[in-house]
Amino acid sequence: MSSAEQLAAVGSVLVDPRQDLTRRFRALFTLKNLGGADAVEWISKAFDDDSALLKHELAYCLGQMQDPRAIPVLSAVLQDTRQEPMVRHEAGEALGAIGDPSVLDLLRAYSRDPVTEVAETCQLAVRRLEWLRSGGGRGPRDADGNPYCSVDPAPPAPRGSASELRALLLDESLPLFERYGAMFALRNLGGREAVLALGEGLQCSSALFRHEIGYVLGQMQHPAAVPALRAALERGGENAMVRHEAAEALGSIGRDECLAVLRRFRADDERVVKESCEVALDMLDYQNNQQFQYADTLARLQG
Repeated sequence: MSSAEQLAAVGSVLVDPRQDLTRRFRALFTLKNLGGADAVEWISKAFDDDSALLKHELAYCLGQMQDPRAIPVLSAVLQDTRQEPMVRHEAGEALGAIGDPSVLDLLRAYSRDPVTEVAETCQLAVRRLEWLRSGGGRGPRDADGNPYCSVDPAPPAPRGSASELRALLLDESLPLFERYGAMFALRNLGGREAVLALGEGLQCSSALFRHEIGYVLGQMQHPAAVPALRAALERGGENAMVRHEAAEALGSIGRDECLAVLRRFRADDERVVKESCEVALDMLDYQNNQQFQYADTLARLQG
């Protein structure tokens, strides 16, 4: 079987709604790691799915791939008000991650979107593109101290102590872009004090901000984050975007204490939370049994 045929076999798993969601996620992250025009095309085909969680992750992966060939589909998703807000938000963030200035006018227009999370995402993406245009990000990928190799919505703030960065993180009078910088600086700093400071951010007013903190805590995989993440998942009335990210972060941390709460919310009334718990439990299964990787071989996905 040729490499193109192998990639098509994986892509077919992604776009098949009859497949388990966890299997489709593994296909998605395999395509992300393979990259290239065919991978972008297969990922783009799945945006007509009825799972907001899957579509959110499609947009996330296209942004992390930083392939300009994804710009047309991401632009269409951002503009499509029939798509769920969390999907449109992630499309806007992905356009910022790709970093092509051709989308600046589009992002500026949607910086005034009536959906707050979409508007705030596009404002951040505009700031990131302006930062890139002024010379930011021209050094090596790891020059900013990011140990996770992710493409972030904002550069980290200048390095400071955890207490100094915490003050910036929690200061709601500051622009969101600056507070995001404090968030990523705390992540890069690491350690218990930084994790606890980030956990406090899960009480801030912006749902988009809380959602990103959940993502960052999932990257860090520090057990000190579990109480704050569990509280966010359990909180009645919390934005589903935040609860979904808290669930995935608990799965990423992969501790035994995360298992019971994820099982409890596996039957949640919010579909995106329910599915996030399913995916998180799948990640936990990997952590505990090492039966697969999200960037696993093509052969395993075809089996």
